[in-house]
Amino acid sequence: MSVKFLIYFFVSLLVIWSMEAVNINGIFKKNRVVKAQVFYVLLALSMIYLVTNFIMDLFTSYNFF
Repeated sequence: MSVKFLIYFFVSLLVIWSMEAVNINGIFKKNRVVKAQVFYVLLALSMIYLVTNFIMDLFTSYNFF
């Protein structure tokens, strides 16, 4: 199992857990539930990608892996 996969897994748990605190319903119009859910998923995927790549770049720049 690669290190990057493990980082993706733990960052995914962290991002999903932390995004539960955000109330995005106030941003969207009423009766736009599907659009809000799609936005939430895309935002979560973007955050997972960015944080994982940041961690990987940080560690590879210091030759930890």
